Amino acid sequence: MTGIRTPKEKRMILIAGRSHPELADEVASELGVELVPTQSYDFANGEIFVRFKESVRGCDAFVLQSHTSPINQWIMEQLLMVDALKRASAKRITVVTPFYGYARQDKKHTGREPISARLMADLFKCAGADRLMAVDLHTAQIQGFFDGPVDHLFALPLLATYVGRHVDRSKITVVSPDAGRVRVAERWTDILGSPLAIIHKRRDPEVPNEAKVYEVVGDVKDRICVVVDDMIDTGGTIIKASEALLENGAADVIVTATHGVLSDPAADRLKNSRISEVVVTNTLPIPDDRLFDKLTVLSIAPLIARAIREVFDDGSVTSLFETASL
Repeated sequence: MTGIRTPKEKRMILIAGRSHPELADEVASELGVELVPTQSYDFANGEIFVRFKESVRGCDAFVLQSHTSPINQWIMEQLLMVDALKRASAKRITVVTPFYGYARQDKKHTGREPISARLMADLFKCAGADRLMAVDLHTAQIQGFFDGPVDHLFALPLLATYVGRHVDRSKITVVSPDAGRVRVAERWTDILGSPLAIIHKRRDPEVPNEAKVYEVVGDVKDRICVVVDDMIDTGGTIIKASEALLENGAADVIVTATHGVLSDPAADRLKNSRISEVVVTNTLPIPDDRLFDKLTVLSIAPLIARAIREVFDDGSVTSLFETASL
């Protein structure tokens, strides 16, 4: 059985691309369904072919694909899957992107630049998507780019629960790595009951256009600093922020992030840093050569599965986060 039927014959199906099969299998297991058999392959010139091996007519389809490297290939594959579902008469199509590609390009910093995050939303809408689901978008405004319902899921309860159970909460100070993450950091303080500190970045006047000075705003002396961010890419910024905390007397630094992008040379940088632990979720696949002893990977599959179930049952996705506490 590859779907679930209700008494009214409403049918849910879960379809996954090739970018993160481990997460797709976990989500399917949580939902108690099998993934729809799908034929996917690349032509010699790089074009992608997809075809579903069973009928999807009238179904409530959820198309899971995490936008990892090679990111453009997996985005295109997901677009083709949505188009195939639309042309095969699926009743409703929800695009599930645990990591939403191009999210950092959400506004124009200077002239003659694209707003790529908006273009992404337009592409999915044009392909036939009715709904979008994502985990920890880089900025909340991206929800407004898609002309339809957007379910914005948060990994904060999962990450905060882990930290709260493994660290003495009386010694924790939550740290925002920059001004843009303060609001998220404040939600951490509400859950953990911990004070807040902020890393303020400014240019070094003696080294123009090159170096930055990382100033700590808040008391971190002898505290266990938990740095909270949405993603870790190359790791350079997060390591500099952690060094600033340690230089200001922090007893220890733990780094948490929803998305472990871990582009080279992030793994080596983090492994050799003074950070004691790096905690991420599995919204993105992490190859074996980028795993290291300090890295803890938590599964986001139960959250995604619960959100899919709520959407399918016409329930409330918001209710999943209303009672987040420890």
